[in-house]
Amino acid sequence: MPLFNPRTETFAEFDPKTRELLTAVVGFFEDKGKVALTEDAHRAEWYDDWMAFLAESRVLAYMATPKAHAGADPDKRWDTAFISRFNEITGFYGSQYWYAWGVSTLGLATIWQSRNGKAHARAAEELDRGGIIGFGLSEKDHGADIYATDMLLTPDGVGGFTATGSKYYIGNGNVARLVPTIGRRTDLEGPDAYVWFLADSAHPDYVLVKNVVHGQNYVSAYDLVNYPVSAEDVLHTGRRAFDVALAAVNCGKFNIGMVTLGIVQHCFHETINQASTKILFGHPVTEFGQVRRILSESYIRINAMKLYHERAIDYMRSSTPEDRRFVMFNSIGKMKVTREGERVFRELSDVISARGFEKDSYFAVARATIDSMARLEGTAHVNMALTLKFMPGFLYNAAELPPVPVRRDPGDDEALFRQPGAAGLGKVRFADWRTAFAGFRHLPNVALFLELAESFTQFPVQAPPTEEQTGDLDYQLAVGELFTLLPYGQLILEQAAIVGTSDDIVDSIFEIFVRDFSQYAIGVFGKSSSTVAQQDWATSVLRKPIIDADRSRRVDEEVAGYAGTYEMNP
Repeated sequence: MPLFNPRTETFAEFDPKTRELLTAVVGFFEDKGKVALTEDAHRAEWYDDWMAFLAESRVLAYMATPKAHAGADPDKRWDTAFISRFNEITGFYGSQYWYAWGVSTLGLATIWQSRNGKAHARAAEELDRGGIIGFGLSEKDHGADIYATDMLLTPDGVGGFTATGSKYYIGNGNVARLVPTIGRRTDLEGPDAYVWFLADSAHPDYVLVKNVVHGQNYVSAYDLVNYPVSAEDVLHTGRRAFDVALAAVNCGKFNIGMVTLGIVQHCFHETINQASTKILFGHPVTEFGQVRRILSESYIRINAMKLYHERAIDYMRSSTPEDRRFVMFNSIGKMKVTREGERVFRELSDVISARGFEKDSYFAVARATIDSMARLEGTAHVNMALTLKFMPGFLYNAAELPPVPVRRDPGDDEALFRQPGAAGLGKVRFADWRTAFAGFRHLPNVALFLELAESFTQFPVQAPPTEEQTGDLDYQLAVGELFTLLPYGQLILEQAAIVGTSDDIVDSIFEIFVRDFSQYAIGVFGKSSSTVAQQDWATSVLRKPIIDADRSRRVDEEVAGYAGTYEMNP
């Protein structure tokens, strides 16, 4: 798939209104220009101009108001495909701009899941006026541990509460008029005590303490001091409060892979522009072998990220309370795509070198935020642990399921707000992952990877985990790296078939995957708890990918063609 280029992008897959809005988002940043963009970022200047654009365009209202709450406007809906492109664009120009929406996702998902009609109306009105939403979950001493929350709710005798406590690391807490906040009742114990309610940053009993980060986005600490919570402010109570928090994160973390993709695509453009015009020892930097390798491998990994996430959109949009495959694909996107982005960024850093630290470069702005992507909405380890819950069903319990269609229609993804509780993920059924590989087995590295994947399905039988290892998350995470490559490769091939990705790119992706598989196998081998059988299996699957010099040359030429094709307006 071609890299994102604002100069040539038409957003042709969308309806006219969506194309208009996404084009306007690009226009905001290009009109602002690179100098102002980077200066504002380094000054950590709150983005009033961005807030004004969101209010004028109402882009958040159009992509994030479910049709049930959209009134008579036919163009409003909760549209994951629309949202994903918005994420990519804002990541491309600066993830700090995305953050205002990223947090709003979590808060809105909490509101839209409630049965509180007045809260729905307030949220729809807030989006329509261009407002952003908060999400009051974390606390300084407890993180996201809901069980330990110190936000205390004392019943007021008329169906409401008085709230007192502190929240920490809460995005948008400076301006959000709707801040869904979780606390626990003082008159109850256990899960029944928990309550989600709406707070308002403009209320006198809402005390904004500070921004806990240095940046344009506002990651707040706030206190509620005898804050009045009316019955109309209550969103969820009891066990439901836990399930809603997890379901909101399922919606929110899907954003982050596309943001990371946007970041590294801009970094790639900036890097290849620099490398193609820089002369060292009488030669352009791009003539050096290690530079060609870094640029080509980065390009291939970006293509893999893009293919995976584009196909994952379809699974997200086609989900139902009965079909929850998206939860695994979502977790992989959050964990794998973001870490692949970090890897690409580090590699490109060796090419762009000192230029990537200069204050007028996008690269320097990206450097300040790229590490956060894998660590928002659950760390990579948390999402890997979640992914592993699906491994038995994915590997051994394939079901006959209808094909998942391409979903770029202006549909309403309201099923995301009807997710069941978190239990039962191990029972989720998947179609046979091998089907996606069938049309690409003529490619040597795809065939070799498929051989390795089949070997992995036998690993738990040939070298089963010890009793100690079943409770050793460090060992399980090492196995998870191997497992993740299978569904990651599946969705990449499904999307490659849909969009007609060239054989050169597909085989190059799987050349990298064969290499990665060996690296992850060595990781299992080296674990302190690994058994002799596990070590033997690990060494038995070490493979060198199949190298094709002509294919590599063609990919290098494709990569070189990006030089000078995009530079942000000054």
